[in-house]
Amino acid sequence: MDTEVAGKIDEFISKLKGLKEAESAFTFILDDPSGNSFVENPHAPQKDEALEVTHYRRTAEQAALLGLEEEGLEEDPADPAEDLRNEVLQFNTNCPECNAPASTNMKLVQIPHFKEVIIMATNCDACGHRTNEVKSGGGIEPLGTKITLHVTGSADMMRDVLKSETCRIEIPELEFEIGMGALGGKFTTLEGLMKDIQALVEKNPFTLGDASCPGKAAKLHAFGKKLQQIVDGEMKVHLVLDDPAGNSYLQNLYAPEEDPELCVERYERRFEQNEELGLNDMKTEGYQADASSPQ
Repeated sequence: MDTEVAGKIDEFISKLKGLKEAESAFTFILDDPSGNSFVENPHAPQKDEALEVTHYRRTAEQAALLGLEEEGLEEDPADPAEDLRNEVLQFNTNCPECNAPASTNMKLVQIPHFKEVIIMATNCDACGHRTNEVKSGGGIEPLGTKITLHVTGSADMMRDVLKSETCRIEIPELEFEIGMGALGGKFTTLEGLMKDIQALVEKNPFTLGDASCPGKAAKLHAFGKKLQQIVDGEMKVHLVLDDPAGNSYLQNLYAPEEDPELCVERYERRFEQNEELGLNDMKTEGYQADASSPQ
């Protein structure tokens, strides 16, 4: 044993022996959360001036150590916002296809490393039509977002992707671009997004029936095959999500570290982009003064 430690132990034992012989005054504290300890009062039933007994309410930690619930513990009222996150809301609507009564489910979902979104799904029992749509849980961000992913294999198809209704999709290698509003808002995987683009191409009126044009139909079919090659990991491309509202997201597989194949840029919106979002005519500051001023 270390001589210094041994010396301190001997010194402490000497002090205890001195206290035992009452060589000096000292304070002795006995703290028992269970309340089952006792120190005799030699002057009973008179008051012992040297003895003080204090009763206190146990803390939650002390009650837990004793295997008890905290006495008088009142549960905090539930946060309405937290209840909303854990609950699927349902409201009645009409089917967009057959106009029959249908139900729409709505759920608030937190996307990891991003923000909250609202997922809405409508199911029609009459015609079997099903739709799902994703809305941002917040407003328009101060800056736009441009996300560029270098797709190198089929593993990238498993990435989660949130495409808002204001997001534009571009694949430069295929000279393909789809504007905002197309496909609506979606929260799916990258594979699911590519399948939706394929379905959009296959339903193009230029590829169907008497309205089909042989030249355009062949080009669209060839484009659909290239999309399938991307899904199968046979073609490397760059996928660009450009959202002026800043409400789109593509999963970083290395989070919280940097993804070498993913580039996220924040940018100032152009006047034309603000015009499309209706921001140029929207006044958010000083409108109360304008409303109160005489015309």
